[in-house]
Amino acid sequence: MKIVDVKGICLNEINYSDSSKILHVLTEEYGLVSIISKGCRNLKSKLRGASRKLIYGVYHFYYKEKGLSTLISIDVISFYSKTTMDLNRIVSASFLLDLTNQVVKQSEAKGILSVLLAALDKIEEGLQPEVITNIVQLKYLDYLGVQPTLDCCSICGKTTNIVSASPTAGGLVCSNCYQQDGFYSEDAIKHLRMYYYVDLKKISKIDVKEEVTKEINRFLDDYYDRYTGVYLKSKNIYQNIKKIEKM
Repeated sequence: MKIVDVKGICLNEINYSDSSKILHVLTEEYGLVSIISKGCRNLKSKLRGASRKLIYGVYHFYYKEKGLSTLISIDVISFYSKTTMDLNRIVSASFLLDLTNQVVKQSEAKGILSVLLAALDKIEEGLQPEVITNIVQLKYLDYLGVQPTLDCCSICGKTTNIVSASPTAGGLVCSNCYQQDGFYSEDAIKHLRMYYYVDLKKISKIDVKEEVTKEINRFLDDYYDRYTGVYLKSKNIYQNIKKIEKM
């Protein structure tokens, strides 16, 4: 096995034997890699602190293309300290890790890691986590091959008189094609378009009304259920905690 040194982020961790963990690390060069961190659960292990999810760094390991690679060390670049100390941020970040883990299993396209890291940076900076999460969900639809139609009516192709959005139809709908299967406001339509095209790295400020975010959540939940086949155990936890925070 060859030794490789690559930047990556741990999406998931699983306890293995009495003292080890298996880390699922997303890298640009090798995609999603399963790496065993031997003995990292021992109190004196040098790998203990960094062998966990949401650690972004340079991973040094013995690479095995099929099967488990073996971790040597990690040079931590970021452990997202502000995110891990805030419930709202960590719930959103954990949801994104889970979502990314599912997306990379269905897509080998390059760029997923870049989107995730940009999103986590913005959450760490304190930008609205739920909005950042919505943006990522929209962008990931491209990688899943089921991107919505947001430039014209998804049914007839007209670019004028757009009145709503329809997860059933696969995007925006005009006044002639609208079938009253749930109404989405002009603000929600505007933000759906903006989220889809915006460069996450260039966002410096976010101020989105709660009502708009609820509409976009509704659209994305329905769209993912209909077209992606992505099932997330963390989704209900994410949604329930969001509800509790708003009580």
